[in-house]
Parts: sequence; C-alpha cells; structure tokens
Amino acid sequence: MNKQQLAQKIWASANQMRSKIEANEYKDYILGFIYYKYLSDKEIQFLKENDYDDENLKKISEEDPETVQYLQRKIGYFIAYKDLFSTWLSMGKDFDVSNVRDALSAFSRLISNTHKKVFDKVFDTLQTGLSKLGDSSGSQTKAINGLLTLIKDIPMDGKQDYDVLGFIYEYLISNFAANAGKKAGEFYTPHEVSLLMSEIVASHLKGRNEIKIYDPTSGSGSLLINIGHSVAKYMSDGNNIKYYAQELKENTYNLTRMNLVMRGIKPDNIVTRNGDTLEDDWPYFDENDPINTYNPLYVDAVVSNPPYSQAWDPSNKEGDPRYARFGLAPKGKADYAFLLHDLFHIKPDGIMTIVLPHGVLFRGGEEGEIRKNLIESNHIDAIIGLPANIFFGTGIPTIIMVLRQKRENTDVLVIDASKGFVKEGKNNKLRASDIKRIADTFIKREGIPKFSRLVSREEIRSNDYNLNIPRYVDSSEAPEHWDVYASMLGGIPTAEIDEMSVYWAAFPALKKALFTKAPTPYVTVAVDDIRRAIKNHPDVIGFEKTFNTAFATFPKFLRNELINRIESVEISKTENILSADIFERLKKFPLIDKYEAFQLLDDDWTGIAIDLEVLQTEGFSAIKKVDPNLVIKKQKGKDQEVQEGWVGHLLPFNLVQTTLLSKETNGLHDLENRLAELPSQYEAILDEMSEEDKESCNDVLSEEGDAFVPKEVSKKIKELKKDCSSESIALRTLLEKVDSLVKSEKTLKEQIKKKAVELQAKTRDTIEKLSDEQALALLEKKWFTPLVENIHKLPDTVIDNLVSKIQALQSKYATTFFDVEQQINETEATLSGMIDDLEGNEYDMLGLNELKKMLRGDSK
Repeated sequence: MNKQQLAQKIWASANQMRSKIEANEYKDYILGFIYYKYLSDKEIQFLKENDYDDENLKKISEEDPETVQYLQRKIGYFIAYKDLFSTWLSMGKDFDVSNVRDALSAFSRLISNTHKKVFDKVFDTLQTGLSKLGDSSGSQTKAINGLLTLIKDIPMDGKQDYDVLGFIYEYLISNFAANAGKKAGEFYTPHEVSLLMSEIVASHLKGRNEIKIYDPTSGSGSLLINIGHSVAKYMSDGNNIKYYAQELKENTYNLTRMNLVMRGIKPDNIVTRNGDTLEDDWPYFDENDPINTYNPLYVDAVVSNPPYSQAWDPSNKEGDPRYARFGLAPKGKADYAFLLHDLFHIKPDGIMTIVLPHGVLFRGGEEGEIRKNLIESNHIDAIIGLPANIFFGTGIPTIIMVLRQKRENTDVLVIDASKGFVKEGKNNKLRASDIKRIADTFIKREGIPKFSRLVSREEIRSNDYNLNIPRYVDSSEAPEHWDVYASMLGGIPTAEIDEMSVYWAAFPALKKALFTKAPTPYVTVAVDDIRRAIKNHPDVIGFEKTFNTAFATFPKFLRNELINRIESVEISKTENILSADIFERLKKFPLIDKYEAFQLLDDDWTGIAIDLEVLQTEGFSAIKKVDPNLVIKKQKGKDQEVQEGWVGHLLPFNLVQTTLLSKETNGLHDLENRLAELPSQYEAILDEMSEEDKESCNDVLSEEGDAFVPKEVSKKIKELKKDCSSESIALRTLLEKVDSLVKSEKTLKEQIKKKAVELQAKTRDTIEKLSDEQALALLEKKWFTPLVENIHKLPDTVIDNLVSKIQALQSKYATTFFDVEQQINETEATLSGMIDDLEGNEYDMLGLNELKKMLRGDSK
C-alpha cells in the first residue's frame, strides 16, 4: 500500500471502531497511539543504528541506568523493551490495558530534563481517557488491541518514517476536523489556507540561512509545519529553522508537539508553551535559564489563525508593549489583540500573516482606531479576501492580513480571492491554481482587474480608514445590458463584440470573417456554423500550430527533469520547476489562463510525487512489483479484508495491458462487447412476440414481462414440440433463439472469466519481468501522457469560450420586440377568429364581444 491507501484504510477502520466516541475526541486516542508507536520505533531505529541487535534490545530496562541516560541524552526520552509498541503487539493474550498505563507513566517519569518542554505530559490526554474506551478492564483492553492492530502497519523504517507518518497524521486530523464541525476550529486550519500563508511567508524569507517562526495559537501545528516546509525549499539546511508554538488548550497543545516531532523536526528546534497568549505573553526570559536572558521573543515570521471575535479582558493592559502604540481591542472581540501580539513579535525585517473575520476591516470604535494607527504606521502590507465557507464549522467569510514592521512602499495590496474555489462536500476549497494565483499576485504586487489593486494611503484616508474589500476591488460580474436598437430591430451591437477584444487581438482577421457589416453600428453573423468557421479560420489554425510548436519539446523536458534523474530529483522543489517551464511556454498566448495549465499540472503532480517517494525509498525495483489487491467483504457477518487478484505497486494493470498486452486485452474486450450486445437481441425477440405469445409464456417471462427466465425457456420449448400448430411452431422458433442466446451468454461469461484470470496472471508476470527500458517507458506513459494531452486541449477551451460568447450574442438579439409584437397580433387575430365560431346565450355573447374588443385594443 502507498501512504494514501494506508491513510484511507486507517480512516475507514477508525470509523468502524469509533462507536459512541465523538470524532473530535477519538482523535486523542488514535493519534496518541500513533505518536507512541513513532517514538517506540524511533528508539529501536536509533539503537539498531548504534550496534544493538534484537537480543540486546530485549535487555533494555530501567534497571540499566547507563542505557537510560544514554537514550535520554541522545533522543530525549527512554522506553523500556517491555513498554515498546512492538512488544505490546507480541504479547498476544497476555496484553492488558495496565501495560499501557504503566508504559505511559514510565515515559513521563523518564523524559530528559533538557526535553521536558517537548515531551512532558504529552500523553496525559491519552492516559486519562483510556477509561472511556470501555466499562471494564477487559473491554478497554479489547478496544486498545483494535487500535494497535489498526496502526501497526504504519512503516517507520529509514527515510519513510516521519514523512509517511506526517501524511497520515494530517490526513486523519483533516478528516476528524471535517466530522467535528465547530469543534474543528480549535485545532485545525485547512491545509490549503496553510499552504497559501506558507507561500507568502516563504517568498519574504527566501535566502535566509537561519529562521525563527512562531504560531501563538498553534492548534495542531499545521501552519508552522507548512511554513517550515515551504521555507526549507529555499534553504540549504532545513534544520536551521526554529519553531515556536503557544497553545491555550492542553489537548490541542499536545497535538502541536506530537505533530512537530513526527514531522522529523529536531527536538532542539522545537520550543512550545501551554498558556493563554493574550494573558500570558511569551516570557522575556528563557524559562530554563531565567537569570541570564532578558529579551523578548523576536522572530522572522509569525503565522496564526486565532479564534474569531473571542472575548478577552483588556483591563490594565494599556502599558503592555504589545498594545501601547496602537490601542486596546474591545473586550468583546480580541481579533486585534491577537494581531498586535503577532506584530510585536516580528523582527524589523520580518513578516506576519493572520486569518481574521471580515469585520476587522470596517468595524469602528476601538478597532477603527487601531486600524488607523496601523495604516498610519505603515504596517499593513496586504489584505486577501478568502471564499466563504472555507473553514470547518463556520461559513463566515475570512481574510488573511499580511503585516510587516518595516516597509518601503506605503500602499496596501487588496486581493479579492473570494470567487476562486471548488465545492467539496459542504465546504469550499482553494485549488492549487487559486493558491498560486494569489501568491504570485502578492509576490509581484500586481493590480489585476476584478482581482487585485494597490491602494494608496491617501485613498484609504479618504475612506476614513475603512478597508472593506469591495470598496477597492469590484469582483462582481458586470450586469447584463441590452441594446435598445438591437432589441427592437435586430442585429448585434458592435460595442458588445468589441468587448471580446482580447480574441480579436489574437485572431486579427477572424472578426471580419464572422460578421456581416451593416451601415449601422450593428452586425449579423455571416456564417451558418460558428464553431466550424472559427476552427477552420487561418488565424485559429495558426494559433493552434504555434501552441503545439511551443509545447513540442515539453515531453522531452519532463523526461529530463523526472525520468533521467528519477532517484535524485528533489520532489518538494520540482513542481515549481515544471510550472515555471509551462508559464514560459505560455507567454505568447495571453488567451490561455496559465493558472488553468498549472491546475492540470498539480492534478497529475500529486500522483507523480507519491510514485517518486516510493522509488526513492524502495529503489528502482518498486516499478516491477505487484501487490495483493485487498478488498473488504462480508464474511460470516463481519467485514474481512480479502485478496482479489493483484495490482501494480506503481504501474496500473490496465496501462501495462493496453501497452504490452494489447492482443490479449483486445480479445477480452471483444468478448465483453459481444456479451454487451445480447440484451438488445433479447429485446428484439420480445418485440417480435405478440400479446397472445406473451400471455401463453407467463412462466417464461419475468413478473414485469421485460426479460426471459432462462431455466423456464427450455421447458416451454419441450412443451411446444408437442403442438404442431403454426402458432406453436412460430413461438417455439422464437424461444429457440432465446435458448441459443442463453447458451451463448453462459459460454461468453465463462470465457470472459477465464480470459480475465489469464490476463491478470500474464500482466503480473509481465510487470515482474519488465526490462529497465520498458519500466521507464511505462512510467513515462503513466506520468506524462495525461498531462501532455490535457495541456494540448487548452486551445480548445479558448475556442469553446469564444464560440459560446458569439452564440450567446446571436441568441440574445435573435428575437426582436417587433417580432414579439407581430406574434402577439397574430395570436390575437387567431383567438378573435376562434371566438367568432363560438355560440352561447345572450350574456355569453356579450362577454365574448367585450373580450374581442380587448384583443383589438378598442376602448369602451
């Protein structure tokens, strides 16, 4: 299983086991045990790397103080052999919940003094919550056994350890968040929002050798981790990043610490605090050495997603250096208190990003005064409006505000990114292309119509320091307008055609070919088939040819970047390299949205990156491996995992079959196609049967009368052989056709089953015996073919958009008010004539006469 499959398996199993425990609470158990397994396996890995064999491992205990101190010094903690996760698994029926309690208690007691902040009390939530897993020791033991079995397959060997575990960890947290509703906001920032903030921060910190980053409301730690990951792409040594985190709630604080450690961050680079950020600021001294160090915490970047509009106590905080320059946030809304806290802790050349509700942009009172002071002090760098309903548990629209201590420019970049998202379940989600579009706009400080704008301080002053995004960026769709002349008399206004100037700039002669010029500023469509006329026009043909030429060498470029350096390619940096190449090739084609192309790349890159991780971890031979295809099936009333054939470890079976086993594959498809044709042949026979035939064949037909019952058909044929009437012979002939089809169907199904088994066996054998050249060619086909094909469809999207715009204009003015008036008059005349044919009593006729006057428009 690759890591995605493993994560999905764990989530599915967790759902089954969760029983009555809420998702938000259940995470404390499953993630706690995952973390304990990580620490257990990490200790074993460390010892084996330092010449401990299996026999020596079994001797590891508290009674050996030398080993205890050695491990405390080297990894910061000690776990005895009897308390290792792997030992629990080997105990079988002897395992008991008490083993877990004793192990967790021993872990807390044996943490190194230098690593207390990282590991102390990290398992308290798990330890105190074990009793919730059952009413008795036996039921608790059974539940824990299920959890241990659930996560025992997580690989912790070599390079895969924290990378795979980190993926699973974030996968589970995001799934728990989705199922925890409003509670999720306490511990999880959606991955896409984290990535956006990461790209913004990384662009600012690029080129620095040592970096400190801080999240004062850290939650699960995902923001810090993503910032670190993005910044590390531009550093020679990712270990030169120091992570500071503060979190109020103990359970969530434990998540922060677990997540940071499991992502392979060295404990020496992790500094965490469990406390109220607003009430208990990061101390002005090193808590381990309070005498010698008296300096506030100043970092290169602060990132945060604090609780929105939370109540707080501003009493006696006027002199707090965090707020003294700007003012105190109102007690009912702490949004600006968090913002000013973050701003205080960044260095003069640092940067901060914070997620806040829209209200901070325009609310008055104390908040308005703080906002004014921030603007006049030139701290607000950018405001990014996010789509609504993007956070779990709340539908309110949010913003990212970017601030700096020192800025050369005095304007504010306002970005309205509220329209760019994809719907996913109940929530909206930023796509990779949305994130890149926003990040690029921020980095280049670009003004883009209906998306972004640089706003001067003078303009903000004139708006009384109101920063509400619609005041500066109008991202709304322009209301549709109707030309009065064209609506009355027909024709398409040239002014509306000119609105498509970007197309006419790319295709200079096309407009003249599509429209017939009139003496008025109105035209008509000059072609019968708009799509065909556009596709066959020389300008468009030339556009497509130039595009194809621009991307002719793209497969070669991909081959050089990925295939030729398959074992050494830097996965985290490569997508940017590929997207930069695509953007360069698209420079000549302003009609094509480069971010649409980037989305195509990102859609495929996820799978490519996973394959590359597997190859770099397991080696080239992974391409030639097959795995059991495991599926969940009901057996004796229980869901059981059973094998159904095989799947390629990296190469899909269908790819190998269509490429190297086309003869066998086509043969199987031919049989399947023949089988698919049989239902129509059955229907044809049913149509031939008369109603009398069907009545006499009650047993032969289904209850609905639309299908044959095979076992009854042969019985009926035998019965009809006894009757020599022409009707019986005719019916018997039809049923004999049915009987022949039934036999053919049975034979085809048997052949298909046999051929499918043979093809799968041959596919497995083919994969395992691939030459290196064949393996690389198949991998290239898997990775590149879909991407290259989709990129070459981009010109078609441009043409489709142009066609739909022209067709819409044509349809818009196809029926004039004059036509409508004429149709009304014709309808009235027809109706009046029909009234003349009616007969009735005296009063009926008087009424009908008045109706005729109304239709003619006569006045009384």
